[in-house]
Amino acid sequence: MTDSSILLQCDGPAAIITLNRPERRNALSLQLMRDLTAKLREMGGSRDCSAVILAAAGRVFSSGHDLSEMRGRSITEYREIFDACTELMETVQRIPQPVIAEVQGLATAAGCQLAASCDLVVASEEAGFATPGVRIGLFCTTPMVALTRSVGRKRAMEMLLTGRIISAQEAGEWGLVNRVVKAGSLRQASTELALQVAEASTFTIALGKQAFYSQIDLDQPKAYAYAKEVMSMNALAADAQEGICAFLDKRAASWSGK
Repeated sequence: MTDSSILLQCDGPAAIITLNRPERRNALSLQLMRDLTAKLREMGGSRDCSAVILAAAGRVFSSGHDLSEMRGRSITEYREIFDACTELMETVQRIPQPVIAEVQGLATAAGCQLAASCDLVVASEEAGFATPGVRIGLFCTTPMVALTRSVGRKRAMEMLLTGRIISAQEAGEWGLVNRVVKAGSLRQASTELALQVAEASTFTIALGKQAFYSQIDLDQPKAYAYAKEVMSMNALAADAQEGICAFLDKRAASWSGK
């Protein structure tokens, strides 16, 4: 593993983080997961970054965990691997910027989990998604967490029990993917989506992203109780007042990030 296993490119307000282990199908080794978590946190603290595109080199987005690390380990070592995986997925959703998965090929097992954990997914029509752990005797239990929150119980169960690859088009119909585009248009589509996000106040986006994940699993009365408090506090923010005034004055807003 070298520093080149993860590449970073800053393109205006969008940062592009690229998994760069094509020779290993971008398998999520323990070190790669830790490095990617650190890179996401670095971008999370950047005031110049309004959105993150998570891409991958080669023909495969990610094949999941590096199975060469999964043979003959102790329970402590397996827990270390899955702790790092969980920390990565939670970091994707904790950083203030929206993270857009740019899926050009297969995303399987923990690779599918990584895509599902992202806030938005743009996929090439050549992409595919699967949780095939059942076929090797290792049920995709941690990928199941992200998957069920994206596609619902019955469809998630079908993917988990059969391990079959679903197409990008099917993934779009199931709610796992936001947009499906031609392979040659993938970077353009993900960048356009990132730039659309970047038009809004970074403060408002960060607040809204945090609120989304905080309320999603609450029952409706608790979700509303939480949401109304967040929105009340949001209304006091400088960017909210600026946005309201700009709308009423029929002018472009000038965001301060506060």
